[in-house]
Amino acid sequence: MTEHSTVTLETATAVPLPDAQTVTEVEHYTDSLFRFRVTRPASLRFRSGEFVMIGLMGNPHPETGKQKPLLRAYSIASPAWDDTLQFYSIKVDNGPLTNRLQHIKVGDQVILKPKSVGTLVHDALTPANRIWFFSTGTGIAPFASLLREPETYERFDQVILTHTCRDVADLKFGKELIAQTKTDILVGEEAQQKLHYYPTTTRETSKKMGRITSLLEDGSLLVDLGVTDFNATNDRAMVCGSIDLNSDMKRILENYGLREGANSDPGDYVIEKAFVG
Repeated sequence: MTEHSTVTLETATAVPLPDAQTVTEVEHYTDSLFRFRVTRPASLRFRSGEFVMIGLMGNPHPETGKQKPLLRAYSIASPAWDDTLQFYSIKVDNGPLTNRLQHIKVGDQVILKPKSVGTLVHDALTPANRIWFFSTGTGIAPFASLLREPETYERFDQVILTHTCRDVADLKFGKELIAQTKTDILVGEEAQQKLHYYPTTTRETSKKMGRITSLLEDGSLLVDLGVTDFNATNDRAMVCGSIDLNSDMKRILENYGLREGANSDPGDYVIEKAFVG
């Protein structure tokens, strides 16, 4: 595990890239997780919960010497009103992009295509009393955006974030997010009243262990939070995580009577599929 560290921008010199943005902050949590901030393109307009394509230039072609951008979808982990863009990422040693992205430093440049899309947006859900954000691993990123979005607290009386990881250290980003949200100048007061955080681990011993799907199915999650009326009338949900989480949550939520929604047809729950294909 690497030492927890944060670096912020003091000076920045970098070689210009197409659609380039400058890295302003990097923080490494563990040997497999880190976050970073970049400058925001003036042309970028997005809804909290959406994602963009970011990346780096690939290695030169052995014959032509030409370079092509290596891009992947990343949820924006900052709200639509933020002046900078935050991202939360895994480190994969053999990953074409993350193998290199994990080594970025303040002042470096990354490619960011200023077009945002995604299903984890308020427009894809119909009104209700309670919103659930179900996440595993770095799937918490879009909810980091939505938790600091004023519309979230205008639309719902209760906001519940669940975050499941293997080890306790992997939950640090989420714990910091909750603390920051509850002191946020725009949403802090409402978050203190409405926001509930439910972290669990699946490998290392913690206060609450288990997969969130199992805890929802056996009723433990609802009992722990004092929820006795989970149904399609009262509840809306967003899901972001592994392909197994997505498929299991789809089955569970539909067993409770919730209907999947979309931007063009708002419903009771939505799942982000961009990161598991």
